[in-house]
Amino acid sequence: MLPMVFDTIALMVYDTIMKKAELIFRDKRVDGDKIVEMTIWKVPNQVKASTHFLKYSLYFGKKGERIVGYDNERGKGDHRHYRDHQEPYTFVSVEQLIDDFIADVTKEREND
Repeated sequence: MLPMVFDTIALMVYDTIMKKAELIFRDKRVDGDKIVEMTIWKVPNQVKASTHFLKYSLYFGKKGERIVGYDNERGKGDHRHYRDHQEPYTFVSVEQLIDDFIADVTKEREND
């Protein structure tokens, strides 16, 4: 019972933060079985373990498989996923974030 209470509280907090969030960028493209989706919000409070006022999720993959991902989960901060590997990411700017993500996606597509 206790984990459900924590999950409910976490969802309520997330919902409260995201209701006040301002969507600043969203793009989704589908190419065959591959999906590239980028979503960036400006949030009123810093995401825990990040040093900026953005919440973002950048995804490249196909159904059931993330190939490349950049996000800043609460508590984990800015980080990057590349297949099964995860590592910290140094956030500089929105432009650099998108450039780095697109470079990884391009590299992966060239190796496909």
